Amino acid sequence: MFKRFLKLEWKSFFRGSSVGLNLLMKIFRMIGIFYFIFCFAGMAFLAYFYVEKEMGENPLKMVSRFLIIAWVVDLIFKYIVQQLPTQNIKPFLTLNIPKKVVVNYTLIKTFLSPFSWMNSFFFITFCGIMLFNGYGTLNTISWFVGVSLLFYLNNFLNFLFNDKEKIAIGVGVIIAVVSLLTYYDVIPTLFYSETFFYTIFEKPYFVLIPIALFAGLWKITFNYIRKGFYLDEGLEAKKVVGKTENIDFLNRYGAIGTFINNDIRMLKRNKVTKGILLGSFMFVFYGLLMFTNKYYQTPTALMFMGLFVTGGFQFTFGQRVPSFDSAYYPLMMTLNVPYKEYIKAKWWLLNIVTVFCIVLALFYAYFGWDVYFAFFAAGLYNIGVNSQFTLWSGAYNKTQVDLNLKEKRVGQKNSFSFKALILMIPKMILPMAVYGAMNYFFGIQAAVISIAALGLLGFVLREKIFDIIIKKYKSEKYSTLEAFKKD
Repeated sequence: MFKRFLKLEWKSFFRGSSVGLNLLMKIFRMIGIFYFIFCFAGMAFLAYFYVEKEMGENPLKMVSRFLIIAWVVDLIFKYIVQQLPTQNIKPFLTLNIPKKVVVNYTLIKTFLSPFSWMNSFFFITFCGIMLFNGYGTLNTISWFVGVSLLFYLNNFLNFLFNDKEKIAIGVGVIIAVVSLLTYYDVIPTLFYSETFFYTIFEKPYFVLIPIALFAGLWKITFNYIRKGFYLDEGLEAKKVVGKTENIDFLNRYGAIGTFINNDIRMLKRNKVTKGILLGSFMFVFYGLLMFTNKYYQTPTALMFMGLFVTGGFQFTFGQRVPSFDSAYYPLMMTLNVPYKEYIKAKWWLLNIVTVFCIVLALFYAYFGWDVYFAFFAAGLYNIGVNSQFTLWSGAYNKTQVDLNLKEKRVGQKNSFSFKALILMIPKMILPMAVYGAMNYFFGIQAAVISIAALGLLGFVLREKIFDIIIKKYKSEKYSTLEAFKKD
């Protein structure tokens, strides 16, 4: 039966309406996968030989000490990114296939995701080095099996916590508290981690603990999925009672105010947009990377960080216009909707948040006013130039967004566009090049003024740029409608 399921997956890929684009994205995805496999394998060599030769410590103990951190990061990463394959198995529920077979297939399919097995190349390489250097075969294999199974437990936890935000938030708070207590040496978490994982190596029979945990969580997750495995219950779209909200003063601004009102409601109500708001806030602290590596302290890197610090909302929300409206976009196109007012409303919303981020980034002045002035200039550039180019690139975005689901898919097929990629030149490369060149030849003041001037110039010419953007949206209108109507 599992072989038939895999054949259906293969056929669905080659019989889709976008086979060429699917294949192209698969190629890019495979390149990325091989890159991370190489990185994980390289990290294993570094973890063994650097710790042994440079630090003079036992590599296995050192790795075991920090495995608890890697496990938590893996759990968080999978919760945020990994998409559960529930939609692909819905058609099987109407067929004469035992439900337990479909549930087991669903669980097994999560292990086929690269997010599940890529980190195994670190452990495979590390254990290979251990065997080559005389570590016991049975001990090494038991350590590898135990560690791998504990990391695979995160797939089950992802299933159990996926639609329980309160529990996920509670777990996140616990992780944050334990991290702080560990940082201030109140709880020796790293010592406990080293003791537990190294014991699996010293006493191979301790591998029965991870095996028992894996089998137990498989059974719990199996029962949890099977219990709600019905089209009219567990897998149906959740319905909630709608609430009417309105920000009165925005209605004074006509159609623009109405569109902004709708976007604010959307940002407050949906999981995807709430995640974007949180991500935009976290981007404000992206500039702190400059203190982790000297390469981040160059003028071009400073401008790069400034664009993200002040424009995180633009790059996360703005690039998905009009995808966030995909559910009712066809209806909107049948109405007498002023296209220019629709685009302007998005533009004003992007820039209001950008101004807020510029003010919030004022704490960077603590590290030097030159840092904040660079970020301030980047903010002006985002307002005057990037906000418009971001909306322009949205004309080529044909990706549907389900606002009722937590979006975890990376590299969706319709979101890839070479035209949108070309627009990255004026959005990112141009300000970095101008800032770096002006700083090199004339100093930081000239660099800041030049970027700010480009931003002000874009602001002054916004009406003419709007006309170009609207013309492009209209030319892409029917292909966008066709894409949004597809399931």
